[in-house]
Order: sequence, then C-alpha cells, then structure tokens
Amino acid sequence: MKRSARPLIFTWKAVLILLTLCCLYPRTSFATSPQDVKLEYDASTQMLTVTITHPSAFPNFHYIKYVAIRKDGADVMKNTYENQPDQATFTYTYKVPAAEGETLEVTATCNMYGYKTVNLTVGKK
Repeated sequence: MKRSARPLIFTWKAVLILLTLCCLYPRTSFATSPQDVKLEYDASTQMLTVTITHPSAFPNFHYIKYVAIRKDGADVMKNTYENQPDQATFTYTYKVPAAEGETLEVTATCNMYGYKTVNLTVGKK
C-alpha cells in the first residue's frame, strides 16, 4: 500500500507560511503596550513627573518611543525617545506650566505596539 505525499506537503507548506509570517511581523509576537502610567504634579515647581511601567527585556529595541502631553485638550509637547532607561519602570520629568483645575493628559506610546493615556487634574487629589 503506497502512502500519499499530499498531507505531508500540505503540513510543510502550512509550517513554512507560519514561519514566514513570524519573520515578517516579529514585533507583534513579543511587543507589549505600557502597563501603567502614573502622574504627579508639583504646582510650586511646575514639574510633571511621569512614571511608566513597560516591561522590556531589550530596552534599546522595544521601548517607549513617545510621551505626549496635552493640557485641556491642547498639545503641549511630544517627547521622542530611542530607548528606555530601565527594563520595567522608569520616570521622566517635564516642566509644564499649569494652573489649578487644568487637566493634563499624558500618552505613553510603545515603539512596537500600543499606548496608554492617563489624565490628572491639577490641584485635585
């Protein structure tokens, strides 16, 4: 009885297609969006502290690329980075003039996949 080679050829074609997709789109296989973003604002110094949790085994390859800051819906600044200073949690500080009651919105964007946006109302606990 002779076995057909068709199922074996189909299996190898499926494996080849899967491997090709993994090679062409490797970012989505291990990329993660920021897990957490915490904001603190010091009104006396007008300093905004942004603490980001974004686990990455390779912070020079997979990192937070942008930190964008808006105040009451208007763009204030967009900071661009080429790596992240730590493999998990790190902090950036920015000089952002804001008055009590104004809303600061910060978006941390991964260079591979995803983002996280959080808000802080100045003077509100």
